[in-house]
Amino acid sequence: MRRGDVRAALLSLLAERGRNGYQMIQEIQSRSHGIWRPSPGSVYPALQQLEDEGLIAGTDSGGSRTYELTGKGRGHIAEHGDVLVNTWSEVAGSLPEEMMELRMLWARLGDAFAQLTQVATPEQLAAARRLLKTTRRSIFAILAEGGDEEEEEQ
Repeated sequence: MRRGDVRAALLSLLAERGRNGYQMIQEIQSRSHGIWRPSPGSVYPALQQLEDEGLIAGTDSGGSRTYELTGKGRGHIAEHGDVLVNTWSEVAGSLPEEMMELRMLWARLGDAFAQLTQVATPEQLAAARRLLKTTRRSIFAILAEGGDEEEEEQ
């Protein structure tokens, strides 16, 4: 996504409530169904720019910086709200339906992986390693053959 889209997404989230940068990155990823996860290198400079423009204000608390809209920011939202709403629809429409489903499956796999790394036994970790190695090879086989393993599964 373009830098302006990052700004629009951040403003859209801050119109709802104050958040820190990490929370905004997570929320953008969640709302885009894993399609878009802006990097800290794009989010934090955009937050700084919005703060410099007087549209948001940041306060430090507990080792984190929470951002909120200022009065000027709320006026900007009122004036450009339609653009902010379109940010999410642009992201959602940026991928074909079948690719969106694949990304959602990938995001769910990421959730399972995060859980695995926190609670798995050594045996479960070994089984997961084998599965991931096999899955990687299978994906490359699909690309090499141009085949469709999904039909075989059904």
